Amino acid sequence: MIYNIPGVGELKLTTLILDLNGTLTVKGIIPPGVKERLAQLKTLGYRVLFFTGNTRNNADTIASELGIEWILAETGEAKRDEALKLTPSTCVTIGNGLIDLELMKTVRLRIVTLQAEGVHTQTLLNSDIVVPTILDAFDVLIDPAILVATLRK
Repeated sequence: MIYNIPGVGELKLTTLILDLNGTLTVKGIIPPGVKERLAQLKTLGYRVLFFTGNTRNNADTIASELGIEWILAETGEAKRDEALKLTPSTCVTIGNGLIDLELMKTVRLRIVTLQAEGVHTQTLLNSDIVVPTILDAFDVLIDPAILVATLRK
C-alpha cells in the first residue's frame, strides 16, 4: 500500500509484522473484529505475520484461526533479525512490550497499542503512533485519511 503523506512524502508499506501477546491477542484471546480487519489488510496487499516468543503456546492455533503466518522469535534481537530478513523500509509493526523495542527501531512505521496488557515505556517512546486497541491500529492502515492526519507535517 502506498500512502502519500503531506510534508513527509510517499510511504510504501507491504508487510505488517504483529506481536502476539498483548497486541494481536489480549490475555490470549483474539478481540472481536480482528479477523475481519486482517482480511481487509490482505485485500489491500499487505503480507501479515506475527513474531512471538509464544509465551502462551497458542501461536499455531491463533495463526490458523486468522489465516496468517508466524515466526518464533523469543527475544527482541530475534524479532529484529527476522525483520532484517524482510525489507524493513516497507514494514510496519504493531507491538506493546519491551521485546518489541528492537523491532520498532528497525522497521519504517511503528505503532503501539495501549490494551489491557500495557505498553513498555521504551517501546512507546520509539513508536510513531499510539492507539488504544489493535482494531484502532488496523484502522490506521486501512483508512489512509487516518494515517495522513496522524503523520502529516
